[in-house]
Amino acid sequence: MQVMGISGLPGSGKALVSEMATERGAIIVSMGDIIREEAKKRGESTKETAVNLRKEFGNDIVSELTIKKIKKLEEDENNKLIIIEGIRSLHEVEMFKENFSDFFILSIFANETLRFERLKIRNREDDSQDYEGFHKRDVTELGFGIGDVVALSDKLIINESDMESYREKVDEFLNDIGL
Repeated sequence: MQVMGISGLPGSGKALVSEMATERGAIIVSMGDIIREEAKKRGESTKETAVNLRKEFGNDIVSELTIKKIKKLEEDENNKLIIIEGIRSLHEVEMFKENFSDFFILSIFANETLRFERLKIRNREDDSQDYEGFHKRDVTELGFGIGDVVALSDKLIINESDMESYREKVDEFLNDIGL
């Protein structure tokens, strides 16, 4: 079984990669979903929880919870690819490499203007409808180290054109990795 990580700032297009990979049999483990689940339990925003978890349990907590979840999934030999969505720091990358021998990172990049417009349309609970809130979220994400992950990823896909072109790039990538 192979474990791959996906990184990129909010609205870059990570979810489409996950969706297309799932259609081909991949299992998705979203670090964001882990934080959202914890935020719901705590009655906090996802941003507060992302910061508070790290303050309370150290920078490794979300990675540790993710690794624990993947180890359970590894027991099923039918799983050929597990994708970790939402990696935000090089430290997380190192932890995953220590735990999964063939681990690699795919990053998705889109410029700020496009990402903001996409998030306004997506309108998820943690998606700001005003630019100031959007920008603050980017700064928080960059503070976690997501820019370093994107810069040092094994593969980078630029998502700044139409949806059909982006789908073609993702399809080609999934074919290249044998999924």
